[in-house]
Amino acid sequence: MKFKKFIKSTLFGGLVVILPITIIAFFIKWIFQMITDLIQPLTNYALKTYQMPEYVADTIIVSIIILVCFVVGLIVQTSIGNYLHRIFDDIFLKITPGYRMIKEVVVQIFGSSDDSPFSNSEIAKVKLFGMDCPTEVTALITDRHKDGSYTIFMATGPNPTSGNIYHVSEEQVTLCPHIPIDSAMRTIIACGAGSAELFSKKSLT
Repeated sequence: MKFKKFIKSTLFGGLVVILPITIIAFFIKWIFQMITDLIQPLTNYALKTYQMPEYVADTIIVSIIILVCFVVGLIVQTSIGNYLHRIFDDIFLKITPGYRMIKEVVVQIFGSSDDSPFSNSEIAKVKLFGMDCPTEVTALITDRHKDGSYTIFMATGPNPTSGNIYHVSEEQVTLCPHIPIDSAMRTIIACGAGSAELFSKKSLT
């Protein structure tokens, strides 16, 4: 029995180490394959024109795309670029379904905390179903009202940018200013895993 338990725990320990690395490797391979497929016409042109190996052509073209993203980022930081970016956003919001959601996910993953749509929010535990119900939810305070009530956003894991908006009374809300936004987001992405540590008394110190 002990030997069986030892084999099971050892195998599980190995999977915990190897499986995430394997998944990440497959994800990186998938991303690279998707990018190379998108730039294949440019790669073919480079191969025919300059007679270079395909991996060299792919590397050069990906580098050019990264450089273009950097230049566009510099332009957007200027007043004119920022103005044009807002116009571009408004147009795409009207004609492209899901544009806002995709943009917010990208910003949440790659952007800085200032870029995040939740950067000015605060983590709280909320008695969403009323004071008589002991159930609490993890939520972000997105607005405060003059009467003391709050507007909250309750994310639905594992996607932290999708969820529901509620307007709740002050007594239903327990603010948790000691909890960083990114730490709370990790528990949402993990469907609640890590919440015990997140809301523990140790976090208050």
